[in-house]
Amino acid sequence: MFDPASTPSRVGLNGGGTPQGATLSRPEPCLGCDIGLGAVVPPGGILLREGGFAIHALADRSPIRGWLVLTSERHARAWYDLPPDELSRLGPLAARVMAAQRDALGAEHVYAFAIGDVLRHFHLHLVPRFADTPERLRGRRCFEGGPGDMLADVEAAHAARAVAAALAR
Repeated sequence: MFDPASTPSRVGLNGGGTPQGATLSRPEPCLGCDIGLGAVVPPGGILLREGGFAIHALADRSPIRGWLVLTSERHARAWYDLPPDELSRLGPLAARVMAAQRDALGAEHVYAFAIGDVLRHFHLHLVPRFADTPERLRGRRCFEGGPGDMLADVEAAHAARAVAAALAR
């Protein structure tokens, strides 16, 4: 299960840069804001910035290759805090990313989860399901992967970049 306190330090400036005109107001330390500003770099860095959102791999270790996160570039607690113009771009962007995950990685399906109990910054998990995904990691159980299920950062970054390349086509 994701624990922001256990997130490995991937501090540095990522290739995606900082969002233009980003003003992030946050009441406490926020992993979502830190990723958006480049203070924390997930495997593969920021893959795409578009419409007020950033796409990146899961910042914590992942049991599923191609697990991506669509994160608001500004601090917003949840869907209900996003303004209408951002909400109108969210669905089409998520659908494009999901199609790219299927195209680039051969996923059969892509789950979308917005929970927000641990990280209180709007983010949408886009988690591919493959023919060989074990039953124990399907659906919401993908959050319950054990240490033996976790991918190496290099494998997560490779899958993330493959999706980024598909998005650029």
